Amino acid sequence: MHSERGFHRLVNFSDAVVAIAITLLVLPLVDSASAIGTTGPARYIDDNHARLLAFALSFAVIGLFWWGQHQMFEKVGSYNSVLVWAMFVWLFSIVFLPFPTELLGSGGRVDATGHAIYVGTMLVTAMATLVQNWAVVRWPELLHKDGTDVATIDSSVILVVLMATAFVLVVAFPSLGLYPLLILAASRPLESVVGRRRSTGPGRRHRR
Repeated sequence: MHSERGFHRLVNFSDAVVAIAITLLVLPLVDSASAIGTTGPARYIDDNHARLLAFALSFAVIGLFWWGQHQMFEKVGSYNSVLVWAMFVWLFSIVFLPFPTELLGSGGRVDATGHAIYVGTMLVTAMATLVQNWAVVRWPELLHKDGTDVATIDSSVILVVLMATAFVLVVAFPSLGLYPLLILAASRPLESVVGRRRSTGPGRRHRR
C-alpha cells in the first residue's frame, strides 16, 4: 500500500500529460494559420474544415476521458501497481490520439485504416479506464479511509462494450466513417438502466 501523497503526485503527473496532449491537438492548426494573411479567415476555414472538426472532436474525447478518470479518482486515496500500469496505458493512448487526429484532418482522403486507428485508440483508452476502475473495486483499501466512497465498474464496462462495437462497425463497414461513434450516446441511458436494476436488486427491495 502506498501513501495518499504519492497518489496525488500520480494524479498531478497524469493531469500534466493530458494537458500536453490536448495542447498538441492545436499545433497543426497553428502551423497552418500562417496562410491566413494571404487567403483570409473564410478561405482558411474552408480549406481546413476537416482539420478543425478533427481538433474539436479529439478535444472533446480527451476532455470526456479525463473527466471520467477525475470522477473515479475523487474516490481514491492510494494506489498499487495495477492501478499505476493501467494509468500509464491510459496516458499512452491519450498522448497517441493527436496522431490519428492529424490523419483525419490532413485534408487528404482518409481510408478505413485511419478511422480504425482513431477508434482503436479510443478503445484502448476505454479499456485502460476499465482496468483502473476494476483495480479500485478489487482493492477497496485504495479508497479514501473514511469509508463513504463506493466504486463500481458499470459505466466503464458499458463504455468498453459500446466502443468495441463502434470499432467493429468501423472496420467491417468502412463506408460508415466515424458515424459508429454515435453509438456512444447510448451510454447514459444504459447506465441509468443498470443503476435502476442495481438499486432494485434482491438485496435492496423493501419487504412488504
